Amino acid sequence: MRFHVLTLFPDAFREPLEYSMLALALKRGLVSIDVTDIRDYSHDLHHTADDYQFGGGHGMVLKPEPVFEASEAALSGYTDAERAAIPIILFTPQGEILTQKLVEELAQAPAVAMICAHYAGIDNRVPEHLATREISLGDFVLTGGELPAMALIDSMSRLVPGVIGSPENVAEDSISSGLLQHPLYTRPAEFNGMEVPEILLSGHHANIDKWRREQSLRRTLERRPDMLLTAELSPADFKYLESLGYIPPEQR
Repeated sequence: MRFHVLTLFPDAFREPLEYSMLALALKRGLVSIDVTDIRDYSHDLHHTADDYQFGGGHGMVLKPEPVFEASEAALSGYTDAERAAIPIILFTPQGEILTQKLVEELAQAPAVAMICAHYAGIDNRVPEHLATREISLGDFVLTGGELPAMALIDSMSRLVPGVIGSPENVAEDSISSGLLQHPLYTRPAEFNGMEVPEILLSGHHANIDKWRREQSLRRTLERRPDMLLTAELSPADFKYLESLGYIPPEQR
């Protein structure tokens, strides 16, 4: 999986990429991350990448020329057909919310390019004529697009075979499975008077699977009931949810 990041702060991506699974994925060649400094494509001695707003207003605006040229340079090694299939993402609070479904969709592309804006915003010619997708992490504002880019790189990289130890780990994650994950426990079986549920120590795998499914359903109902509207639920799932007081939308 190939990532191309356009940023004013390339150093921000160095240390975070040196740890954990992502560092191993880079070392093994499962993922590649190319970081382009937008300032390298400015046209003055001071490498100016921003300017005042036309019409007045508070805050500086990221200029279009260095962003367009940085994008052209970053994607120059691809054929026209490949480039047409590469999403160019602009991170902005005005974009669509990043979800696991969107992550999985983006992971089908041959590569992903990401523009990290700063200041009061970016010249509107970038989202209108360069970016093919605008994405937001949620209804809050960050100082720039570097953290969203790292979040997207991390979430997409987990889908690459070999990055995570077992494919089942990815499939069983919260959100990926369609529900929130069941509680997890490990040794010791008792800690400061807090005990692991006895069923997990029973060795009866069918009962354990049933318990985990029910705990997943319970957590989802309590914390993210909206997910139940799209989750794949069996008659047994509905029966258990109804025992917890859940009323399907069609019966309300």
